[in-house]
Amino acid sequence: RDCGAATPRLPADGGGNGSGWLELSSRPPAPAVLNPWDVMLCVSGTAIACENALVVAIICYSPALRTPMFVLVGSLATADLLAGLGLILNFVFQYVIRSETVSLLTVGFLVASFAASVSSLLAITVDRYLSLYNALTYYSEKTVLCIHTMLAGAWGISLCLGLLPVLGWNCLHDHAACSVVRPLTKSNVTLLSASFFLIFLIMLHLYIEICKIVCRHAHQIALQQHFLTASHYVATKKGVSTLAIILGTFGASWLPFAIYCVVGDPDYPSVYTYATLLPATYNSMINPIIYAYRNQEIQRSMWVLFCGCFQAKVSFRSQSPSDV
Repeated sequence: RDCGAATPRLPADGGGNGSGWLELSSRPPAPAVLNPWDVMLCVSGTAIACENALVVAIICYSPALRTPMFVLVGSLATADLLAGLGLILNFVFQYVIRSETVSLLTVGFLVASFAASVSSLLAITVDRYLSLYNALTYYSEKTVLCIHTMLAGAWGISLCLGLLPVLGWNCLHDHAACSVVRPLTKSNVTLLSASFFLIFLIMLHLYIEICKIVCRHAHQIALQQHFLTASHYVATKKGVSTLAIILGTFGASWLPFAIYCVVGDPDYPSVYTYATLLPATYNSMINPIIYAYRNQEIQRSMWVLFCGCFQAKVSFRSQSPSDV
């Protein structure tokens, strides 16, 4: 196969018998053969965009959802919404409008969107930790400034990561430097994977600290009441289980793809890249369920948005960031 005749795209050729590159062939004469993996990525992107667009609309529609906690949830939903749109655009530009420049922009857009999503997850984890560790001063202006600074940094770094392949850090003219995700270079995906591993370790450490705080609070309550009530035990167990599910879902979604980007070779069958990339996109599909739709404030806003009224008999409890 003549690698020099191909131009970049995110999807790969064939279903798994060819090279492991996710690439775009932009030869105008022959129509592209529809790849089922690309269809699944497009369907995943559509579901992601619809889910997160609803979350963004609810947060923008409801004046009550203006706290730092929901600003973070809104940032996550916005990043995932952009990622979903990027997957759809990638499919369109691969099979409908073939352009090397546009395809490169799409890849950069996807990198920036998914990087912002992962960074927003880290910011939410930090916010949860601060809400428990500094419970008395959490609602101060200092916390608001800290959260806005985190978000500005997260989006700024994500934008820079997305611009790297667009500004020249790609393998369009050096195919030997290509990674399993063409047109990203091996050094580029190594940087992205290393950043993910660092974020995952920080989140793991913070969630362990959160579990310690939760268990310590339960122990203090037990000492004050001379025993740990069943309700407190259930609440503590549920809280720890929820944290484990959140971190487990995040790790199961992204770790296989991040590891494969480091150890994979461009000559490996492309099915390996697809099989690890597709679950990574599912994380953006699961995020709104974990961080938004489970929140009772958002449930109430959805009720008002779609029903136009709120029945008083349906009770909702205001939640703190540690409950989200």
